[in-house]
Formats: sequence, C-alpha cells, structure tokens
Amino acid sequence: MSEKLLECLQASGLAAALTENEANKVAAELDEITGQQVYSRSITAADKAVFFLARDGETKSLGVISTDAALHRKFVGSIVEVVLGKETLLLTLAETSSSNAAALRSILPFLNPTTLGLKKSAGCGDRLGLATPGHIRAIRHSTMAPILAQQSIRENARTGRTPQQVMDEALWGIFQEGWREGFGADADHLKNTDDIDSCAAAGFTFYTIDPGEHVDNEANTAPIDVLKTKIAALDWAALETTWDATQAALGGKIDLGSFAVNISEEDLLRSAAKYGRVVAHTVKMYRHLEAVMNGKPFELEMSVDETETVTTLAEHIYIAHELKRLGVRWVSLAPRYVGDFEKGVDYIGDLAEFEKSFAQHLAVSKTFGPYKLSLHSGSDKFSVYPIASRVAGDLVHLKTAGTSYLEALRAIGKVNPSLFRSIVAFAKERYPIDRASYHVSAQVEKMQNVDELPNDKLTTLLDDFHAREILHVTFGSVLHHADFREPFFATLRRNEGVYYDMLEIHFDKHFAPFGEASAAKA
Repeated sequence: MSEKLLECLQASGLAAALTENEANKVAAELDEITGQQVYSRSITAADKAVFFLARDGETKSLGVISTDAALHRKFVGSIVEVVLGKETLLLTLAETSSSNAAALRSILPFLNPTTLGLKKSAGCGDRLGLATPGHIRAIRHSTMAPILAQQSIRENARTGRTPQQVMDEALWGIFQEGWREGFGADADHLKNTDDIDSCAAAGFTFYTIDPGEHVDNEANTAPIDVLKTKIAALDWAALETTWDATQAALGGKIDLGSFAVNISEEDLLRSAAKYGRVVAHTVKMYRHLEAVMNGKPFELEMSVDETETVTTLAEHIYIAHELKRLGVRWVSLAPRYVGDFEKGVDYIGDLAEFEKSFAQHLAVSKTFGPYKLSLHSGSDKFSVYPIASRVAGDLVHLKTAGTSYLEALRAIGKVNPSLFRSIVAFAKERYPIDRASYHVSAQVEKMQNVDELPNDKLTTLLDDFHAREILHVTFGSVLHHADFREPFFATLRRNEGVYYDMLEIHFDKHFAPFGEASAAKA
C-alpha cells in the first residue's frame, strides 16, 4: 500500500483534496485493487475511509475502502476483504443508486447543494444526466457560481426523469470531478405547490416560480374601461391591499437612483391588470415554500420571461414593489427583455437598445432588492454576455439548458454519424409539433441539408441557426423514441470524454465574458 493511500485511510474528518499527481498515483493503485478505471478527481478521504468513483465499461460504481464495517453497511453493494500491505480492509463496490447517493451525501458535505446569494451565477441544465463533469470543467476556468442540478418540470416530463433523479445524477457528476466549491440546485419553472413539494423532497435549494398562466396579456392593449373592470375583479384580499393604496404607493414619480420613472395612471392600470394575479400566485407559492422548507435555507427566482410582450419598467416596478410589500424575498428575477431570446441561438435584436433597457431594469433591481437579473433562454447569447457582465457586475444569473443537449448531438455526430443522421431526419418531422411550446422561428425548409454533408462535416450542422432550433426543441421526442434512446445514451457513455470536451469548449465561451478564474479552481 502506498504511503499516500495509507495517509488517506488515517485522515480524520474531511481531508484536503489530493494534488493531481497524488490523485493519479492513488487512482492507479485503486485500479489494480478494483479491476476498474478509477476517476482520479473523485478520490476523497474522510473519517478514515477512502471514497471514489470507478468505471467498468459503461457502468459506474461507488467505491469505499475502510476498516469500519458499520460504514460499509450504509451502502448497498458487494463487500470484500482486500489485503493492502499488512492491512486487511473492506472494499465496497456499489451501484450509483439513489439510496447510495443519499448515504454518500450524508458523509461528504460538499455534495449537498447550497444557496448562492448575490454571487454572479450560471445554471447548467442537464436533460441527460451526463453533462455535469463537462459543466464543472468549464466552471473551473470561470468566476461564476454554478447551479449544477437544474431542470424544469416540463423538461422532467419530456425526459422521463424525476426531481430526485436530476439531483442524484448531478451528485455523481460532482463527485466524479471532485468539485468542492459549492453549487446550487434549481427547481425550474414551477407552476403549482405540488411541483414545490416534489422538488423540496429531493433537496433543491433554488426555486424558480413560473406564474405565466396567471398573466393577463389582454391588459397590453385593452381600453381603459376594460382595464378598470379587470382591476376591480382582482383578488384584493389575496393581495392584502386596495387599488387606492396601490395608486398612492406607485402612481407618479419613482426614484431609481440614477434616474426616475413617472408611472401614469394608465401604466399602473395595465401593470396591475396584467400582473396582479401573478403577484398573488407568487406570494402563495412563496409562503407554501417557506412552510415546506421549515427553516432550511432556500432562494427564490421569479420568472416572467415567457410572456407575450416585453416587460416594461412600470411592470417590473409594480411586480418588485408588491412582492416586497408582501414579504417575499427573492434572489433573482427574469423579465422579458427587448429583442428575442430564442432557444439555442444568439440574441436577435438591437444590442444598443438591449443595453439601455437592461441597465434600466438593473436600476429597478437595485432599488427594490438588490437582486440579480436572470437571463432565461440564456444559452448561446454570446453577443449579450459582455453587456450583461459590464452593466450588472455580480447581479446577473445566466440560465442554460438545451445547449448541453445540442453538444451531446455534436459528440454523437463525431463518433456515431449514422445515429446522428437518423436523429436529424426524425427531428425535421417532429418540429412542427414540438415547436408549439417554444419561442423559436426556425424553418425546416431553410435548414442545411444533412445529406449534403460528409461524415467529417456533420457537426457543422450544429452551427446552422435553423438546425440548432429544430434539434433543440425536439429533444423530448428523440429521447422518448425507442429507436433512439438506448443508442443515444450508449454512444455518450462509451465516448464520455468526447462529450465532456465539447461541453468544456462550449461553456468556456459562455462563461469567459463574465470573468475568468485567475487560477484553476480545485
């Protein structure tokens, strides 16, 4: 037994992470002991035991070595005796199951999600449960605080996953990479209290409320008399105020520090008619969440980005003022910005206009918070990132999701061209149906023809605007299809290094404009 492995087995509490050289040497020794390939970054010494993740083909296992029989009984797996030098120890190899994830989480504190506060942050959605190591490799180069477990209820339904699976699969990726710098877990786009309950039970720490169903979009253009009728019909008991009190608080000049906004009676009528029910629903969700969490720390994000029209300053002010008045505490808010934030492609619109509007929304967030401005559908908006970073500093949250699926397709295009071609053909058929719930403008007839591309150029299709959106929004149909699901995941598991490389390169481009780490993070 090497001196370093012996030292690990004698460590009390959580030992410091091994250096890269030390980890490689211990991993080589564990390879011989287990007959599997050990991920060197995963090796963790704690309480006179060594924990690690190992791989045998496409299957991964949790490894535990110690002399403590009671420790080994916490995990469901096979236990054998191993002789290392003069020492006889117990070795457990266990499945990467939910019960074993829970046991490991109880021993290694860095595997539990935390709240991130007002640090600039990035949400890394992973619809496949395979992307976390690649996300972490990019995060190590950046100054962003990561949310590494993130999936919406809508995406759970389309991928056939549960909130607990999302959390557990992120854990195994975090453990594999040895990430100890903290991470958040985002229960994304929650619409009802049942959503909150299932995500709270899984241990999420960040809750994104999506009150889109309660937005009254007719208020954008309705005549004044109709607006007054809508105002009279609001649930003022739930809002714990009156229209007269609302007018007194928000009518007229609102000081936002560097400038002021004059909210006219019409502005306020439209804002309250459009978002009054949204405020009432968000308060209901927040109070339910408080009760469910029962003192455990959590963070709230409020999202109105999927409305039909741009969020005006008056509307933002109305939402923030009312939530604050009703005792809601939130860490970020996602307005509907000017221009178009379509899925998987760069920003479409006037960047100067976006910068001016973004700065004004930031003034609202500083006045009524501070809280971060959240960039939803934020992946691949490369022209926006320098502006958001320069204007908002730390008060920004970048949310990504489908772009990691597109990078999975890029990896498949590189190593399994025939599967890639079949998925593209199927996606073109499904797009007219699957696009219904997304804000996209791609057209099948304008998509680059995959049949004209040789195998070594297939991945260039992922750089085509129309192909990216078509492939992005059809992910659920692809993953549910019997002909694709098994070979899709098998290809990525057999070639995980290719996928991680794709993700690292792609997310470096996302994070670099927000600041690069001065040295690699441990």
